[in-house]
Amino acid sequence: MSTTQYKRSTLDKVLLVVKGIAMGAANKVPGVSGGIVALIGGFYEELIFSFQRLNGKALKLLFMGRFNSFSTYINGQFLCYLFGGVIISYFSVSLMLDYAMKENEAIVFGVFFGMIVASLVLIIKQIHTWSNKIILLLVVGLVIGISLNFARPTAENDHLLFVFCCGMISVSGMTIPGLSGSFLLLILGNYNLLLVDSVNALYSVLSNALFLDFETLNDPKVQRLLIIMGVFTLGSVIGLILFSNIIKRVLKKHPQLTLASIIGFITGTISLVWPWKIEVFKHDNKGALILNSLGNPKIDYYHYSFPDFSNSYTYEVILSILLGVILIFVINHYGKKRK
Repeated sequence: MSTTQYKRSTLDKVLLVVKGIAMGAANKVPGVSGGIVALIGGFYEELIFSFQRLNGKALKLLFMGRFNSFSTYINGQFLCYLFGGVIISYFSVSLMLDYAMKENEAIVFGVFFGMIVASLVLIIKQIHTWSNKIILLLVVGLVIGISLNFARPTAENDHLLFVFCCGMISVSGMTIPGLSGSFLLLILGNYNLLLVDSVNALYSVLSNALFLDFETLNDPKVQRLLIIMGVFTLGSVIGLILFSNIIKRVLKKHPQLTLASIIGFITGTISLVWPWKIEVFKHDNKGALILNSLGNPKIDYYHYSFPDFSNSYTYEVILSILLGVILIFVINHYGKKRK
């Protein structure tokens, strides 16, 4: 890929922001990977290329004050519009998604389930020859994906070193399609701390600052959450650079084998967004519910079931799955037309 940035049309810029919003929303849902949005949206390779350019040479250009060269080198226009969309998502679509998940979780998961199934079909089409190596790596990816389903969440931990590691691990969802960063944060026990409490604290500070009200910054809890958000962000940036360099090399040398691993992994983790499941909450030794930092019951695991076709609500969920499938095929069709 060339390091020269071409002039993007206004429509291209708007679409990049929309794709960023979609990535941000996907990253917020446990079991859904922003990397899948990038893969199906047709900008996965450019995303990995851009992350990979955040290296020593980029820092040198930045410190020398060569801002135009720095922007060109890291594909800055692409990153700005895409992550502008991600930031917009975290303070808008993601909040609406949180509300929708509370009100109608099965419908939301139905849409994402349909999107992932359609994504799998499109990725499978990219495998040209099914050799023994490809099948083996598909099985390995499948086993790793399935094993994640049995992982139990740990206790919340706000130690800054652990938060930094959470940032590095969770951001893998952007670079590895099928690997859900938010689900990994659930397993690590820090989903609410990092994607709910810290984001809400930052949103509160920024919204109050618009009216020149900085009183919230005097709250010790808010101060702590902002520090946690900063450390988490730093870990995420370093994780992006690390993972993108690894993925870039692997994709360049073994594109078909990499796709096979991704297919297996996505297939293994797809049950995480199965719409027909019931939450089973954690209880202590006395039988009382264990609450998280927001005062909500902590989920221990999910009980999966088959759809009940005697229930009319089942058909609403099926329609949401079909909607997800249609969305992906429309996006893919439009992406091909623009190439």
